[in-house]
Amino acid sequence: MAYRKQLTRLKAPYLKRILLDPERVTDWEKYPWNLPLFRGHTFELEFTTPITIIVGENGTGKSTLLEAIGALAGYDEAGGGKGYRPVDHSSAIDKSGAALANTFRGHWLPKVTAGWFFRAESFYSVARYLDQAALEDPFKPPPPDFLSWSHGEGFIRFFEERCRRQGIYILDEPESALSPSRQIELLKMLRRMDQSGTAQVIMATHSPLLMACPGAQLFRISRFGLEPSDFRDTDHFRMMRDFSNDPDGFLAEALYEDKA
Repeated sequence: MAYRKQLTRLKAPYLKRILLDPERVTDWEKYPWNLPLFRGHTFELEFTTPITIIVGENGTGKSTLLEAIGALAGYDEAGGGKGYRPVDHSSAIDKSGAALANTFRGHWLPKVTAGWFFRAESFYSVARYLDQAALEDPFKPPPPDFLSWSHGEGFIRFFEERCRRQGIYILDEPESALSPSRQIELLKMLRRMDQSGTAQVIMATHSPLLMACPGAQLFRISRFGLEPSDFRDTDHFRMMRDFSNDPDGFLAEALYEDKA
């Protein structure tokens, strides 16, 4: 993977630590500050490896946490690159990620914020934005046209093109449109980014394949907050392991309905 001119000779991670400043929180009963993540009115997350993976069930605050990290790095909450406004937020109801960022403090060394914030649900809006921007500028190369490919192929082509530069890459459930074989392609790409030393990746995922990324630091969100974990200890891995070991027995138990 070829990388452009480096912004610094220092190796990733660039964002070293984030922590919650309790003095900036005005209402602990309000979402997202009422999440288990912030139990005890404290929160601190230290990044010690180029790739950090965050896992947890739906509703535990993964996406909101990534939105807040993206805001700290200067990205729009809908995703994209620096200066992108692919989505109109004027009537948005949920602005919890940006609000959370206002109560965070980030420690950088150095502050390298080039990169990308990828969100699966806004991929089409961002892709259309890139195509339109290219069409409006006659001096730019042809539009990338990511949407002309299948959903999964578009995702992979997007990652291959946009994740080559030095910077920080925030990926929110990138496996959403990827088959297992495509997830392996993404895993190989993550491995190359890790080995390059010039890219920091912070990713939220439900995929046991991506959780197993070699050398990555994995954190699991539970009712107790955020804690380091091995991918083998996650509910996601255990469920897929149990299904693989005994599909019929697993489904019989999972679909059983108590008639009493």
